[in-house]
Amino acid sequence: MARNYRRAAAVAAVGALGLMLTGCGEQAPTGAQAAEQGNKVSPYADAKQLPEQLAADGTTIVVGDPAASTKVRVYEDPRCPVVEEFENLGGASVLREMTLDRETRTEYTFASFRDDRLGGDGSKRAVNALRAALEVGKFVEYHEVLFRNQIEVESSGGFTTSILLKLADEVSGLRSDSFDQAVKTMKYENFVRASQEAYDSANGDEPLGPGTPTVVINDKQVEITGLLLEEDLFEELLASAHRSPDWWKAYQLT
Repeated sequence: MARNYRRAAAVAAVGALGLMLTGCGEQAPTGAQAAEQGNKVSPYADAKQLPEQLAADGTTIVVGDPAASTKVRVYEDPRCPVVEEFENLGGASVLREMTLDRETRTEYTFASFRDDRLGGDGSKRAVNALRAALEVGKFVEYHEVLFRNQIEVESSGGFTTSILLKLADEVSGLRSDSFDQAVKTMKYENFVRASQEAYDSANGDEPLGPGTPTVVINDKQVEITGLLLEEDLFEELLASAHRSPDWWKAYQLT
């Protein structure tokens, strides 16, 4: 019921903004667009092939073709139930496909504020483990595993060291002595702390950060939650951003 309500609200919001996304999609491609289509490089076959790296700022994890024309930044806390919905039922599946197609690159900033609100250190341990997975080129696969299991994990003790290592078994080639030690000793604790600070500062003067999930497409923050949690609406949103540099004006974003 709540999900249907959110969808109705999101659709109404889109309508209220006077969006003409379908009509724009039916237009013939411009010369530049046609050239782009003709020169399009082959997509990545699967998540295992996606490039992943730590950006120069030391906190952003970048996934996909660095030359992709559309940039999508995602703010996530591993324990947030709304992030789980975004990842498993909402727009994240569209984002993954467009990243595989080299149309977007995805940049992740991880928060861990849920620990302070709920107790425990599951978010911090999960972010540390994700950073350890990045070190061996397994971030994308491990990220998918963590969110696929988040609901069950949260109901049975949270992201403990033992659970994180058990889930790592689902990613071929991830487990090793060095990975296990990184998870057990919180090797990347400084990364966890710096990532939370980056999240906190992402909302300007607001000390609590932008909330999770928050998605920023080509430096324009999307604040209509329903657009993130409904796959078809997010697909149209992301496609419009990929088609036109002025896409955000229709959504009245700043």
